[in-house]
Amino acid sequence: MRALLSVFDKTALVEFAQGLSDAGVELVASGGTAKALQDAHVAHLDVADVTGFPEMLDGRVKTLHPRIHAGILADLDKPEHRDALVEHDIIAIDLVVCNLYPFSSNPSTELIDIGGPAMVRAAAKNHRHVGVVTSPSQYDKVLEEIVTTKTLSKATRHELARAAFAHTAAYDAQIVRWFDTGAESGDAPSATNAVVPATLHLTLERAAVTRYGENPHQIAARYRFAGTTPWWDGVTQHSGAALSYLNLFDADAAWRLVHELSSDAPTFVAVAIVKHANASGAALGSSLGEAFAGALAADPQSAFGGVVAVGGVVDDDLAKLIAAGPQSDVIIASGFTEGALATLVARRKATRLLSAPAPEPLGLSIRTIGDSALVQSADELVAPVTEWRCVTDATPTSQQLQDLLVAWRVCARTTSNAIVIARDGVAVGVGAGQQSRVVAAGIAVAKAGEFAKGAAAASDAFLPFVDGLESLTSAGVSAVVQPGGSVRDAEIIEAANKAGIVMMLTGERHFRH
Repeated sequence: MRALLSVFDKTALVEFAQGLSDAGVELVASGGTAKALQDAHVAHLDVADVTGFPEMLDGRVKTLHPRIHAGILADLDKPEHRDALVEHDIIAIDLVVCNLYPFSSNPSTELIDIGGPAMVRAAAKNHRHVGVVTSPSQYDKVLEEIVTTKTLSKATRHELARAAFAHTAAYDAQIVRWFDTGAESGDAPSATNAVVPATLHLTLERAAVTRYGENPHQIAARYRFAGTTPWWDGVTQHSGAALSYLNLFDADAAWRLVHELSSDAPTFVAVAIVKHANASGAALGSSLGEAFAGALAADPQSAFGGVVAVGGVVDDDLAKLIAAGPQSDVIIASGFTEGALATLVARRKATRLLSAPAPEPLGLSIRTIGDSALVQSADELVAPVTEWRCVTDATPTSQQLQDLLVAWRVCARTTSNAIVIARDGVAVGVGAGQQSRVVAAGIAVAKAGEFAKGAAAASDAFLPFVDGLESLTSAGVSAVVQPGGSVRDAEIIEAANKAGIVMMLTGERHFRH
């Protein structure tokens, strides 16, 4: 049995190579791999000893040779292939151990590997006869099987080949994305090509299989983009059942909303309660206990079975407040005191308790529709409050501006059509996912109840008719923020002035589907 070793990542290389050698495998190595084996006194042949040709072009050409690739690609089930090997005095290679230059660590043309992918793909193509190892994580299993059986099983070779093609596909995707940035040419791509290039090459690594999908009969998993470390990788689950698809989806929405609210008002802390990706309540407070109480009071009925996101550490007192409230599927926070964990585990055994780092910024939004995909940039709140236009005779107070911003932020993260009412830093009424904007306003008003009086409201898109505005003002709402842009803007503004309320226009819409 002959093995060819050519690796950039030399983690556990010497131990693996020595194990192969002790099992009677003849080793052939190239470049830095050969030097590492030589320094460790592991017996091997240099690639140049096999090819009869020295490395050249600064190492760009060393394994690209018929004596290497014929040894990898020979179909040993075909007599003519065996005869060709004998005729040219070439020994078949049974195992290729190769991982590639770390292109993403410092992208450049010099880190575009050529010989490595060629060997990996050749071995994977001929996996009926050749094993291919592309990661140190595979060493133990491969070595154990070779030591035990003197070969690799068909199932193992198939598994390794699949991993090998995934390895080279991910590598090529990294290079394509680098070209899309214009780094190689020095020219920045157009805005369109920078966000939505002609082709997208995505490599997703399965990070965790979820308990089930949106429904128990669906199979689901969380993936991450290769080479990234999303915030979910840093989550610690302290108790509760395994996470489902919707637990992840809702917790992500809640955790991001809490951090956005805190960023909007850094002198306050925030708590959000999310159900089916929409906030049932969200609040700023001078303490986490105050914020939790506000978020819960907004809609305690809908909070049952939801996600509670706490923008800080859950201490013993806050844990008692949460435990006394409705059952939550997930509680996510930056941390928990020991006492808080003890209280919540005792009172909420099924609830998943998660400690989490801050979320990373959103990247591309990708949604499949059958065999098509819709891709767009992340929806950010672009216009700051300082750029909003007041279009009414009445101007906002500082408290109204804060409530307008809370309503606007929550509204932007709520399924359209959406209307959100906020008062004293608390989103007290959320009307979500309605085909009619006036119906969404009616739901928000009904949920806000008496708290609508003197409150601020936000609409995720322009108010097309005065009926939606009248629904809000008749309940006592005193300030409204909306994008503007309707052909009836003048009519809407006139109605706002008649009602004596403040109206602010942001100039940007935030539909969410």
